Amino acid sequence: MELTKVAFGGGCHWCTEAVFQSLKGVEKVEQGFVASVAENSSFSEAVIVHFQAEIIALKTLIEVHLLTHKSTSNHSMRKKYRSAIYTFSHSQEQEAMGLLAGFQEQFNNKIITQVYPFSEFKASEEAFQNYYLKNPAKPFCTQFINPKLEVIKREFSDYVSLPSTKQSHETKN
Repeated sequence: MELTKVAFGGGCHWCTEAVFQSLKGVEKVEQGFVASVAENSSFSEAVIVHFQAEIIALKTLIEVHLLTHKSTSNHSMRKKYRSAIYTFSHSQEQEAMGLLAGFQEQFNNKIITQVYPFSEFKASEEAFQNYYLKNPAKPFCTQFINPKLEVIKREFSDYVSLPSTKQSHETKN
């Protein structure tokens, strides 16, 4: 089965990785740093999500992303934690921009998440990859990741495959 790729940045990549690892149809999550082009060519924490579009649509992945990070908050750490969808083709870029516009009505505040073309990826250090799968009881995980997973379980129950039931994802290209 052919996989589709899209990348997401928003908050800490440990959190973002755990969120997408918890979804059916997501086959691999690469945690690290993504760069786009021009003024967004600096690296920002993000993940590349490899998914089966027949099982989970880009629309669902974007909605999950918007609901599991501060997608309406333009805080001072946005250079490190760019709120973004990084696309791998022009058609995916157009689809993502249309979907973002459609989701705006679900939010009281303006969505700040931007759509950028994907340019480069640098993987995180091995010690930080699959962070939640390796460390679910650590304070960071219980304080920051578990609440995001609760949102997924509540809002996207048809797509949940709890991380503890999935095998650890490889993070190689």
